[in-house]
Amino acid sequence: MKTTEELYADLDNFDAKVRADALETLSANEELKASLPASGPIVNMHSHTFFSYNAYGYSPSHVAWMAKEKGFSVAATVDFDVLDSLDEFTAAGRKLNLKTAVGVESRVFVPEFADASINSPGEPGISYNMGIGFINASPGGWAGKYLKEMRETAAHRNRELVTRANAFLSPVELDYDADVLPLTPSGNVTERHICLAYARKGAEVFKDEQELALFWSEKLETPAESLELPTGAALQTVIRAKTMKQGGAAYVKPGKESFPLMADMNRFSIEAGAIPCLTWLDGTSEAEQDVDKLYDVNIAAGAAAINIIPDRNFTAGVADQKLSNLQAVIEKARECDFPVVVGTEMNSPGNKLVDDFASAELEPYRADFLKGAHIVYAHSALRRALDVGYLGPWADEKFSTVADKNEFFDALGQALSPATESKLSSLSQNSTPTEMIKQVE
Repeated sequence: MKTTEELYADLDNFDAKVRADALETLSANEELKASLPASGPIVNMHSHTFFSYNAYGYSPSHVAWMAKEKGFSVAATVDFDVLDSLDEFTAAGRKLNLKTAVGVESRVFVPEFADASINSPGEPGISYNMGIGFINASPGGWAGKYLKEMRETAAHRNRELVTRANAFLSPVELDYDADVLPLTPSGNVTERHICLAYARKGAEVFKDEQELALFWSEKLETPAESLELPTGAALQTVIRAKTMKQGGAAYVKPGKESFPLMADMNRFSIEAGAIPCLTWLDGTSEAEQDVDKLYDVNIAAGAAAINIIPDRNFTAGVADQKLSNLQAVIEKARECDFPVVVGTEMNSPGNKLVDDFASAELEPYRADFLKGAHIVYAHSALRRALDVGYLGPWADEKFSTVADKNEFFDALGQALSPATESKLSSLSQNSTPTEMIKQVE
């Protein structure tokens, strides 16, 4: 019989059956289940998995188990350019009776801010963009074609990046297929996978510690003692900064043709049944300083919620400009009746497993964060059961205001759970919101 530690390791195995067996064994352990906390007023709606990059190596099953261990009331995965986590994470949520949702993140071009940095530092016009509340990993029609192209475009971009980086980092050179693709279970490589591959390749090429230290310190113009050699997180971070980000040796400045229009990605999210989100960095860029215009542009392009990574936006005990920016953008969300979707990403070493909602800085917004999570979960559940959700003709007909709609989805998300979602199947699209709430209470 495997130990708990071995089962935890199996949760991150690239073999889906090994992961499923590990989750089944863990969830069937009555003693372990008894030790799990009740769900509390905390959520993480933005956890990357190893289908894009998770700094802890977590699979969708592991993210779900971790969420249950930590007492999350709702959890969501958000991967770059793919929906590969969807089926596994949804199934894990059902098994653990954990409220879940699934999103996707990518980069887009925003014509209205063509000359201003938005949330991709140093790249005017380029914005990270997100949709959340997907229920089908393989949507049909135009949305399916868009999703396929998103994956293929990312793969092509990364292969070209490695070619340029190889020229700079020689003799530490990568074979993309042999050195990079094996680091991710479904071939969806990110820049962070590439950085890890270069760190490992360096240790392979320079087996002598002093030679390795000399190579990296000279190539990256960084003292070796700060790089956590041979393959640590600090080294990977500097590799990324010195090769792939603005000013780096392998960096190519993107233009308006480099990424799809934000309106097109929002259309993809809507046609695939999800909710497009405005994504917020920290309010320091030119575009984010004009909060009113930022919202207007995103709303015109179809956005109906906002995604925030709170931990980027404050330093505990410090009342600074970033905190003021966070307060302003949430106040604007309230004014626009935008659900606030928050999480920690977990795609960089040092990212927290969950935000500290009890901190003085975040406590005033805890209710907003929980409400946003419940709305997204309820949307996902209704989409699965009745093919209706937060956006579209059904919602437009049933609710006279967005505020009323938010109250309903929040209430449904609180009352509902995976264990009771089947109760929705006896309803229809003609059922009233009041009938839906009563059905699951």
